[in-house]
Amino acid sequence: MSDTKFWDERNNKIFSHVGHWQGGVDVIIENHSLMHELMKNASLMQVHILNATGKYVERSIANWLEINFMGLSYPDSRIWCNQISAYAADTNASAVAAVSAAILSTDSRAYGGSQTTFSCMTFLATSYHKYIHGESLSSIISGEKVKNGKPIIVGFARPIDKDDERLKPYELMQKHLAIEVGPYLKFAKQLSAYLDQHYSLTINSGGYASAFLLDQGFTPIDGYNVKAYAVASGAIACHRNLVASPPNSFLPLKCSDVQYTGKAYRQISS
Repeated sequence: MSDTKFWDERNNKIFSHVGHWQGGVDVIIENHSLMHELMKNASLMQVHILNATGKYVERSIANWLEINFMGLSYPDSRIWCNQISAYAADTNASAVAAVSAAILSTDSRAYGGSQTTFSCMTFLATSYHKYIHGESLSSIISGEKVKNGKPIIVGFARPIDKDDERLKPYELMQKHLAIEVGPYLKFAKQLSAYLDQHYSLTINSGGYASAFLLDQGFTPIDGYNVKAYAVASGAIACHRNLVASPPNSFLPLKCSDVQYTGKAYRQISS
C-alpha cells in the first residue's frame, strides 16, 4: 500500500505557517501580533504585504506601493475590468460580485497588475542577469516575440499614449520617501531609453513597479500576490456609478448596431 502518513497526520487538522487566530486573545501573522504590534505600528498596506509575501517591509516601501495601487485603479468605466463591474451593476449584481469579476478579469497577460507584474519581474530579473554578464540590450531584445515590427515586452508599452502619467508621481514619491533607485530600476530605465530610440516604446507603470519590487527583494510570485486586488477600488466606483440606474443603462445597443457579415439572405425551398 502507498504510504499515507502525510495525510493521516493532517486528518481533520489544519496546518498553517502563515498565522492563526487565538479566539478572544490575538491573531498571529508570521509571528507578529496583530493586536499588540501590527495594529499599533503597521499600515494596512504593510499588513497586506505581510500576508501576501511573508515579508514585513518598512513603512516607506508600503507607502510607495499605496501610490502604485492608486495608479492601477482609475474610476473610469472604459477600462476593461471596470466595464465588467459596470455591466454587473447594470444587471443588479452586488458590489462584491462585480468587483470579484473585475479582479478575476485582470489575471491577464495583457493588463491588470497581477500576472503582468509576474511576467515583467521575471523578464527584468532574467534580462538584468544577462546584461551584467555582458549581453547587449539589442541581443536581449532580439530574443523576444515581435508584433507589428515591435518587441512584445510586458511593462514597456501602452495603448493610446506611450507617455505614462503615473511615472512622475512614482519618481517623486520614491524621492520623497528617500528610497534609493536600485539596480533593477536603473536597468529598466536604460532599457526604456533603448526601446524608445529603436521602437518608440517606453516603460509604463507596470515596468517601473516591477523593477521597484525587484530592488526591494521581492520575487515575481511576491509581486503577483501583492497586486492581486489592485484594481478593486476603481471597479467598485464604476459599480456605484451604475447600480442605481435603470436596466440596460450601460452601453445599450440597438439591433441596427450589429453588423451582419455572414452569407446573404436566401430563400429555402420546400
